[in-house]
Amino acid sequence: MLSWDDFDEKEKIAESSVSKQVLKREETPAPAAPIEKKTAQKVSAEVPGLESLDLEAGLADLEGASARVDVSEKKMINSRADVNQLVPFKYDWAWQKYLDGSANHWMPQEINMTADVALWKDKNGLTEDERRIVMRNLGFFSTADSLVANNIVLSVYKHITNPECRQYLLRQALEEAIHTHAYQYVIESLGMDEGEIFNMYKEIPSVAKKAAWALPFTKSLSDQTFETGTEENDKILLRNLIAFYCVLEGIFFYCGFTQILSMGNRNKMTGTAEQFQYILRDESMHVNFGIDMINQIKLENPNLWDEEMQKQAETMILQGTQLEIEYAQDTMPKGILGMNSEMMAEYLHFIANRRLTQIGLNEAFPNASNPFPWMSEIMDLRKEKNFFETRVIEYQTGGALNWD
Repeated sequence: MLSWDDFDEKEKIAESSVSKQVLKREETPAPAAPIEKKTAQKVSAEVPGLESLDLEAGLADLEGASARVDVSEKKMINSRADVNQLVPFKYDWAWQKYLDGSANHWMPQEINMTADVALWKDKNGLTEDERRIVMRNLGFFSTADSLVANNIVLSVYKHITNPECRQYLLRQALEEAIHTHAYQYVIESLGMDEGEIFNMYKEIPSVAKKAAWALPFTKSLSDQTFETGTEENDKILLRNLIAFYCVLEGIFFYCGFTQILSMGNRNKMTGTAEQFQYILRDESMHVNFGIDMINQIKLENPNLWDEEMQKQAETMILQGTQLEIEYAQDTMPKGILGMNSEMMAEYLHFIANRRLTQIGLNEAFPNASNPFPWMSEIMDLRKEKNFFETRVIEYQTGGALNWD
């Protein structure tokens, strides 16, 4: 075991060795050699593998961006301001969401899955319809959050030129990884067939359709030659953001959330439901952040939000709503957990209206209402803004949820 005395003794030995070396050098002084001023080209030539590195050009780039950033120069896309300079902030809402998300950090292993394991292994613990819901949702979500994370890292991040928004995107990417971890943790804890669950997005039509719908929006952006700066490409980026924030995270997740949380309210699969509650908090903020980002891009680039683009956005949201209704019909062909596919369709119409109005479009289902009033404290989309602005004190690292 080390002690401070050990360190003192080692320091004495080291000092003695250094002193001897210094004395030896002093006894035989060497003539001073002139200091050679090395150019960037010479440095790169002396380091293997850096022969073609133009360091002077790099220095010139830094000097060219040496002026301090003015807030007015910062933009969501196609900004000329130095993206490496975080402050001064232009979008305080983005930074606040980063802080709130960081305060809400959690890990799947913090949640006790013992009761879920016992219930899942009990042949009479759950009905076949209830088991179907659990498996279908784990099958979809285990892949969906990976799709979102890949889209952020490979497609969106490099084209968003605002540093505080990039900071939140990095936080979101981490949260998506935690969500995928959570689903894997539940699947492993319950002893499910991992191959069956993780391949549902290829093998189960209602799951595969949702994944297949989202994939094309990422492909063009992930092309290394893709760059924003033209109206056509800027619209492609905007469509991607609408697809992922308004549809994939903003519609595709809500049937599954409702089903699993309803199960938890009935004291079934409570550990899994608690995982989903934490995930819901994250995802609600993801949606709100994405919509703020979409609206800011529209504000700064009004030419992108033309009649054609508005029609495309509406069509995308309505397509997503229909696919989620089909998913509801597949996951609960009969009434279960105090709900059925007809009630879920009404709820999805209610959500679709919310998504449309959030980005400045008209409601498509004027008479739609929320058929699940018990969800209002957790998932009522009309309370999302208030939820995150007035209850930030509840965002604490780890620990059990406290919704009161």
